[in-house]
This record gives sequence, C-alpha cells and structure tokens, in this order.
Amino acid sequence: MDGTQGLPRKGAGAALRHDSALKHATGEARFADDMGEVPGLLHAALVLSDVAHGRVVSLDLPAARAMPGVVAAIGPRDLPGVNDIAPIGKDEPLFADPVVEFAGMPLAMVVATSRDAALRAAQAVRAEVEPLEPVLTIERALELGRNVVPPQVLARGDAAAAIAAAPRRMEGEFRAGGQEHFYLEGQVAIATPGEDGEMAVTSSTQHPSEVQHVVARVLGCGYSRVTVTCRRMGGGFGGKESNASWVAAAAAIAARVTGRPVKLRLPRRADMTATGKRHPFLYRWTAGFDASGRILGLDALLAADGGWSLDMSAGVVFRAVTHALNCCDVPDVRITGLAARTNTVSNTAFRGFGGPQGALLMEDVVHRVAAALRMTPEEVRARNFCGIPGNGDETPYGQKLEGDLIARVWAEARRDSAWDRRRGEIAAFNAAHPTLRRGLGSMVLAFGISFGIMHLNQAGALVHVYSDGSIRLNHGGTEMGQGLFVKVAQVVCEVFGVDLDRVAITATSTAEVPNTAATAASTGSDLNGWAAHNAATAIRDRMAGVAARRWGIAPGEVVFADNRAWAERVGANRFLDFGELAKLCFLERVSLSATGHYSTPDIHWDRERMRGRPFFYFSYGAAVSEVVVDTLTGEHRCLRTDIVQDCGRSLNPAVDRGQIEGAFVQGMGWLTCEELWWDVQGRLRTVGPSTYKIPGSRDVPPAFNVRLLEGAPARSETIFRSKAVGEPPLLLATSVWNALKDAIGVEALDLPATPERVLMAIRRKG
Repeated sequence: MDGTQGLPRKGAGAALRHDSALKHATGEARFADDMGEVPGLLHAALVLSDVAHGRVVSLDLPAARAMPGVVAAIGPRDLPGVNDIAPIGKDEPLFADPVVEFAGMPLAMVVATSRDAALRAAQAVRAEVEPLEPVLTIERALELGRNVVPPQVLARGDAAAAIAAAPRRMEGEFRAGGQEHFYLEGQVAIATPGEDGEMAVTSSTQHPSEVQHVVARVLGCGYSRVTVTCRRMGGGFGGKESNASWVAAAAAIAARVTGRPVKLRLPRRADMTATGKRHPFLYRWTAGFDASGRILGLDALLAADGGWSLDMSAGVVFRAVTHALNCCDVPDVRITGLAARTNTVSNTAFRGFGGPQGALLMEDVVHRVAAALRMTPEEVRARNFCGIPGNGDETPYGQKLEGDLIARVWAEARRDSAWDRRRGEIAAFNAAHPTLRRGLGSMVLAFGISFGIMHLNQAGALVHVYSDGSIRLNHGGTEMGQGLFVKVAQVVCEVFGVDLDRVAITATSTAEVPNTAATAASTGSDLNGWAAHNAATAIRDRMAGVAARRWGIAPGEVVFADNRAWAERVGANRFLDFGELAKLCFLERVSLSATGHYSTPDIHWDRERMRGRPFFYFSYGAAVSEVVVDTLTGEHRCLRTDIVQDCGRSLNPAVDRGQIEGAFVQGMGWLTCEELWWDVQGRLRTVGPSTYKIPGSRDVPPAFNVRLLEGAPARSETIFRSKAVGEPPLLLATSVWNALKDAIGVEALDLPATPERVLMAIRRKG
C-alpha cells in the first residue's frame, strides 16, 4: 500500500498503548530470569581478568572444582567448538588464550548447583598473568598506529585547497566520552541441551540469529541444531547485539559440557566490566569559511576508541563518517574515520551507532566559527543547511537530502519554543543574577535509515490465521520495550481489517523465522512491518478468492474492514465475519498460513569509492533546550525542551512519542552526566549506579514539549509511509550541550559536560 488511504482506528496509525504496558506495570511481564527453573538447572559465573593486558601463565581451576556445589570449571581448552565469538570477522576469543586484552576479559567459567555457589567459586579462581604494557587512550593508539578499523576516507572536492583559499581558517579539537547501556535487565541466557546435539537457548538478545550462529560456532555444530528464543528484553539500546551472543555462547558451552540446563546471568558489576559501550571519540579538524559564516572547506579526523577487537566498530565508524556533516553542506570536504585499538573492553553498538558521535563534529565547527564571526550558532548552521539557495543538496557520498524538511523542522521548533522572546528573557535573567546563568541551545538533525551492511536490510515474518479467525504473528524483530511488536501487529490488523485483540503476538524464534537481521539501526518497523504485511496480504488474497467465488465477484471487489469481509457491489447483505470466512477457507482446503519476506530497495554502497545510496531515507528533527548553570559549582539542569520530530505518517503516535522522549533523555545522559572512568591500570571503576550516573526522573526537563511533524508522509515507499524513530531523537539532546555552552559563554566543551567539566570551563574562561 502507498499509505495514502485512510487508516482504521485500531490498525496502522492508531495511538495504541504498548502491548505489554500493563504487564510491565504490574510485574506480569516475564523476562528470561523470570522463567521457572527446571529440575537439574545449573548456574554459571565468569572468572574475569583484573589485568588490562598480559599473558596467562596459569589458571587454578582445580581449586574451584573442589568447592561445594561446583559441577564444572571450564577454561579455553574445554570448548567443544571454536574459541571465537566474533560477530564480524574472527579471532575474538571468549576466554583469553593466552593473551588478556582488557580488564574484565573472561578467563574461565564455573558451573554450580546455585548462583551463589558459582559466584563464590569464580571469585576463588586464581590466575597468574604476566603483565604487558597496555594502551589505554586513543592518542597513544594513534601514535603507535594501532587500529581495529583502518581509516575510512570520505572526500569531495579538494578540502586542502578550499581551506587554503578561504578568507578565514580555524582549527579545533575535542573529545566525547562513551556510554554504558545500563539496561534494566542485565545480560542473561538459559541453555538447555536436547537430543542429537540440539541446544535450545533463551536469550535476552536483539539478534537471535547472531546468537544462533555464535552458539553453533563454539559448540561445533550446524545452525539448525540451535534454536534461540526471545519474548522480550528489559532494554537493549545496542548492548544486546554482539554482547548477548557471547553470554549465550558461554551458557551453551556449560550446558554441553555438563549435559544439563544452565543459566548465566551477569551481576551488574560484571556486566559493566565485561561488555562493550558506546565508542568514545577524539575529533581534530581544520575549516575554512567566509564572513557570512559559509563553511567552504573542512578536513576532519574522527578517531573512535574501538577497544581491543573489531566487534561492530567498522559499522560505527561508517555511520559516524556519513553523518559528520549532519544536515549541512560543505562543498569541499575530507573526513577520515578510524577505530583505534586499545586495551579496553571492545566497544560496540549503542543507540545511534556512531551517528550521534559523527553529528557532534559539525556542531563543534559551527559553534567555533560563530564565535569567531560574532554570529549565533543558529545563523551559521542555517547558512550551511543542505538544499537552501546557493548550497548543494547532496551528502559527500552522493545521496540527496530534503532541504525543505530540514528548514521546516527548524522553523517549527523555533516557533514552538518562542525562541526570540526567550532569548530576551534569558539575557535579562543573566544580567540580574549574580551566580546563575541560563542558556538556550538548538539542534537540527538528518539521520539516515538503513543498515550500513547491505545484506542486513531484510526481514521475514510468519502469519497464521486459524479457523476461528484468530491470528498468530511471528517475525524476526525483537521487543526491548520500544513497541515494535504492537506496531507490526497493527500492520497485520490493517491488512485484515480486524481489531488488535485478534492478533496473538509471539516470541521471536529462529525456529519460526530464520536468517534474520538484528533489531537495530531503527529499522525494526520498516523491515518487519513490510515482511508481516506481505505474509498477511498473501493470506488475505486467498481469503478474498474464497469469498469472491461464493459471491460471484472478482477477488479485488472483496473489502476487509471492521472484522468482516464484504462486497458492496452486490448489496450490503453480502458479508461474512472474519472468523466465518476463515472457517469457510479451512473447509475449502485453502491455506491460511504464509511467510513474508522484505528487502529494502534502492540502496547500494561502494566501499572503495565511499559513494552510493546507503540509506533508504532520512529522518529529520529539531530541538530547542534551555538550561540553568550554577557558576559556583558547575551543576546544571535542563529546564525546558521543545522537539519537532519527523515520523512520516506514524504507525503509532503514542509509541513514537515515548521513543522520542526516551531517546532524548538517554542522549542527554551521554552528553552531561554519564562518565566512564578507568584507572591508570586500565580497570573500569564506574561499575554500578553508585559511581555511574544515569539520568533520573528529576533530570527530565520539567517542560518537555514533543510534537510529531504533521502532514509529512515518507517520500520513500516505507510501510504506510511511516518513518523510524528509535535512534534519531537521541541526537536532539545535542541541544543541551549547545545550551550549556551558551550559558557559560564558551564555544567548546568536552563531553560529557559533567559539573566538573563545566566548572573547569568557567574557570578557564576567567
């Protein structure tokens, strides 16, 4: 469907609550750790290194085996398959063998009759590790030429010549920290051995197929022997893509070795120590510009801290580079992205997947150029918008942006926020108050939607209609609280013209829909919605054929709506309830089951030339935020935020608003209060809520105004002309960073902008 038709109240477009909302609120929702423990279940615990880099000389596993309740102690030589958990590439061992690459790397695993016994035994294992010199910073890795992702260079024109010829030139350097996922439900997996080498795995994962593949690799069996199931996660944010795979693999190894079901649930401290984070970045850039604020040339380095292994860093760097100009046009540009190799945990996917880090570059350039020209950042940014008269409308890799939507979201956010009036009010407040300073900041975004790895842009679904008219839906997407399941169910309701209560939403399973992509890159509804649509349409067309034969009309004249099928041409009395038609189809031996598949069209990428159309479409948004800063302490708070977000024709406005609000607050945490801190030995010291500060309810702006852009259906053929919403609004939290700089009168500020950093910036300014 092209999405131009009216949408039914309970189908696509209806503002329905999350399918598990009441269960979440009452505690009825069952997560992996809530499952009843089967007889004979064992528990596993990991032995983690406290050395950042070294060589394992000895590992005292016999001592652990002798402890009460211990059934097995498993080291790197005890794996039935390959000691490799790499999601992409190879040579990423589950257990160090023999080189330890970061503090927190698993060395071994203990399996016992209770979780407490397993944890005690794991603590008792003594490892002798010969220390080697660790590399702990991006700067040191750059000096040594150590990369996990070699430089990716995106270039257009001659940046060096444009900078040299520009009337004004400027250089800049700044840093952005990483971020812990801090999902409410930690990493957990239950592995149950079956007959003939089969393994059933319940995993809190965003990517059941990847879990299946990694488990099969460490067990030394085919994918078909491993079934992975996930009903829901208690949060993911990218942290349950590659990380969940190795946790499940460890549980499966223990189950194979012992022959009994095994649960592995990481304690929060171990979870934060052993799992990857959002990539920290170092930025260095040189720009040339003119007196009007037009940026004529830009040469930039975006260096990510990849940690010790490849993991998903190549995709993160790709997205950072392709989003480095954000919604702006620079005619001559050269952007180099890489991921440095350090002896820290291997950094991984996190909501935005490099896009938020990439977009920070242009914001820093815009603010410093504005300060040099005594202009506002908003004036400089708007002067460089893609698609305005005199500016180009293509990204450096050759894909067009929609300049009218960029200008529109900014104009509407500016209007909604009463920008001009509040600028005057803030100036008056700051002039009158001796220690408090208020600031106003903005952000405009253009975020590309699709996986950077082309083959991942596909999805499958399985739909059954039973003879009573009830419907069973399964697809490859996973539910982590974002509302994917209810959105896809609404798509199926739209196809069949039925209410949502007819659709049974079921757990994601590799046994039902194989070869799936991760639920990531904000593509969950786009991909799985179309796959489910295609499966449901195949069944509906068969049902229409049965009704048409009964009524003597063409199948195309059968209408499905209001829980019925009817043919208006032959009279209003010609109708069947949906359940009656389903029963009739069964009696006539017509299949009411179908698979659906979808692959994103019109995308392509040339890795050598760094050119193509890697994104199916772009999502646009704008935000204005106001902050107040105590100049004596550096403490600050966001007082108000106004957001306009482009969701196309929303599949579910209620769910989308929740995603916008949550993404913004999570982005604000990354940029202001969430600080990861390692000591000089390379050990992470922020390993729990007492030392790692995530935003709380009181950090949410008291005035939080969110509006979906109206009358802007997607121009690409998305499902019902909707647009993705999971990741793009996170970038809008950059408006808080910009507001902080405005409040304290600086053009540069490293991230996260903790009270300490804000206070130091105030003191440096004098």
